[in-house]
Amino acid sequence: MDIEDLQTFVEVADAGGVSAAARRLGVSKSIVSRRLFRLEADLGVQLLARTTRGAALTEAGATFRDHAARVCTEIDIARETILPAGDLRGRLRIAAPLSFGPTDLAPVFAELARRHPLLHVHACYSDRFVDLIGEGFDCAVRVGYLPDSNLIARRVGPIRGKLVASPDYIKANGAPETPDELLSHQALMQGTETWQFVDGDKTISVHPQGRFKADNGTALAIAAVAGLGIAWLPACLTESYVASGALVAVMTRYPPPTAGVFVVRPPGLHPARKVRVLTELLIEHFG
Repeated sequence: MDIEDLQTFVEVADAGGVSAAARRLGVSKSIVSRRLFRLEADLGVQLLARTTRGAALTEAGATFRDHAARVCTEIDIARETILPAGDLRGRLRIAAPLSFGPTDLAPVFAELARRHPLLHVHACYSDRFVDLIGEGFDCAVRVGYLPDSNLIARRVGPIRGKLVASPDYIKANGAPETPDELLSHQALMQGTETWQFVDGDKTISVHPQGRFKADNGTALAIAAVAGLGIAWLPACLTESYVASGALVAVMTRYPPPTAGVFVVRPPGLHPARKVRVLTELLIEHFG
């Protein structure tokens, strides 16, 4: 029985189909199917029921999946134990934000791959909160304030934000000076988030309102430049616009609290060494 066949089966079981598993693994669907057929032939049982919508676990497959996942995890740990201290191998799937990742995180991921030529680094950039376990990610890098969850998080650096608006918007609508005044302005948001501001030793929470929303920070910055409202954005997304005069900071007496850059991973006693190495590299980068 081949360990690669076991790992492929676990990916198909978790992804819900051959196509999705092939994308995760970075191989063709025919290779995934061949590995599955080989594993089922070795075991003498059908593990997956193929349908037009994907693949569903049979009763035997559901039982075998947990055992196979444990074996794969133990093999990964064993490999890490016997490898030289500097070597990493296997695959590291990372979820990263689209607004921040390609500019600030991609160089770190590239450096990780350069230092560890046996490691396959797969980064997926999206501003949605992916399901790490359900979608088969080893970890994610998230920016901002983390909601409560069962994931394990490690802060790797700070990130500072500010409220910004265009000169045209301020000329037409004025600029808020207090959090209460912000409620009468158009806010540019990702959803129905709460904005927080620091007033001495107190934190003030505001639920802004607005008609323009986008799930991407870069898109919100462009909307702010167009004069559609006030945006709360990380400084890394606004510094060029502020430098050119296209955006100006508003309500500076009440700055947002410093947010963070976090590496989050599924719960477990010990993170995989490849996740630990990535975390250390990010701390070095943001330090």
